[in-house]
Amino acid sequence: MPRISVLLPAYNAAPTIAPCLASLSRQTARDWECVVVDDGSTDGTADIARGYASRDPRIRVVSIPHGGIVTALNHGLSHCTAPLIARMDADDVMHRERLEAQARLLEEDPSLAAVGCHVRLFPRQAMSARMREYEAWLNGLRTADDVRRDAFIECPVAHPTLMMRREALGDGYADCGWPEDYDLVLRTLVRGLRIGVVPRRLLVWRD
Repeated sequence: MPRISVLLPAYNAAPTIAPCLASLSRQTARDWECVVVDDGSTDGTADIARGYASRDPRIRVVSIPHGGIVTALNHGLSHCTAPLIARMDADDVMHRERLEAQARLLEEDPSLAAVGCHVRLFPRQAMSARMREYEAWLNGLRTADDVRRDAFIECPVAHPTLMMRREALGDGYADCGWPEDYDLVLRTLVRGLRIGVVPRRLLVWRD
């Protein structure tokens, strides 16, 4: 059994999925699997992902009819086998130490159900002042107490940075007509569980 399952839904991500998967292959943590859920893409997303999978057996590609992000996430969860589930989006890039740093924090602190990390948004030249403020606020959260305190300001964890214990996911993702990531974070906190932060910029997050 791998230590970490990376859950990566992808829809028409042909221009960005290659650098995403390349950043995964460079991780210092080696005991991971990646479940790429091709959500009915009509471009070359599935072919690119299968090309990476042919070179790295830790990557698996599951293709489903297009059903949207919540359907893709829950389908992917059913294929994940590790005790830690790490989210990733097909248009982002991970720092090579992301998975190791987050898994280490979860292993060292059993009180945490999940952890996020800090981010760097890109492309910088297209960022609005409001997005720069959001990035600064998000990167100002450094502890589980910070996350709980500010949970109703905005989603306090960038979804593609989330790593969560499998048992803490409960019934997975819900389609409530509003952001599934924020919904998951709030449901986790309401249950009295703690979400920590690795206070390092370990994800380059596409705006």
